[in-house]
This record gives sequence, C-alpha cells and structure tokens, in this order.
Amino acid sequence: MIPFKVPSIFQDFSEQYPEAHKIQAVVKNGGNMARNSIARLWLSEGIPYAFKESPILYDEIRSWLSVKLDVDPKEISMTGSGRIGQSLAPSKLGTNFNEKSDLDLFIISENLLERLRQDFNAWSFNFESARIQPRNEREEGFWKDNLLRGHSYFSKGFF
Repeated sequence: MIPFKVPSIFQDFSEQYPEAHKIQAVVKNGGNMARNSIARLWLSEGIPYAFKESPILYDEIRSWLSVKLDVDPKEISMTGSGRIGQSLAPSKLGTNFNEKSDLDLFIISENLLERLRQDFNAWSFNFESARIQPRNEREEGFWKDNLLRGHSYFSKGFF
C-alpha cells in the first residue's frame, strides 16, 4: 500500500452519493480495504442522502433519540437508500430513495446493548417462570419467538 494513493478502483468515486452499481462493483472486486472504505465513507458516516437538503434535521433526530435512549448521538447512524440515495438490496438494487422509502436507523452502543440484555434476561426469567403471562395464544407465540431470537441475537452481539 502506497500512502495517500487513491486505489484505482476508486478513480470514478468523486460524488458524495455514488450510484448503487458503483458501490456494488467495489464491494465485489475491491478487497477488504476497499470494502472498509465504502463502509466508513458511504454507509455509516457523513450526511445521509435523505437529509441532504436539511443536514441539521438529521442531527436533531439523532440528538432526540440519544436523549430518549441514553446513548451518544454519534452512536446513531443510518443505512439503506436513505444513506446513499439508492437501495443496495439485491432485489431493489439502484432503486432511488423517495417519499415512500423508510429510514433505516441503527445504534452501535455497548452500554445500550448491555441494558437491553439485562432487560431481556429479566423478561425471559419472568416469562419462563410464569411470573408474567401472555394475554392470548397469539401473544404467547410472539413471546416464545422473541425468547428464541433474543438469545440468538445477543450471542451474536446485537439485538
């Protein structure tokens, strides 16, 4: 690696919101360093496409959520078509972000994950020991599913 030399695979990357097919090509052909650059610069940092006309609104949303969830605003980010302007989902590759698109937010916070784990463990103990009861069969099905999924998710480091 030559310091400060732009890899050739990025020669056509000058726009803030590159087209989905360009990102896909780099992810497929660029190697780990290129994938990490894509993830940092276009998929998790900067002003999301959905807020390009009003960047402060993005910050206001993150600030509001950070207070409600007791996390740092920088731990909240966005992915999907709202981030780069086009979908990267294989079935919708290149579909433009529009007024019907959703906003896919995520939080990376060890503190929040630990609080969720504690709450989940308390809930699962209460459910499994019959201290709390679902209101009906449908809810019981959801609770049992959540019990299985929750343990699986936490073992993988997310929820």
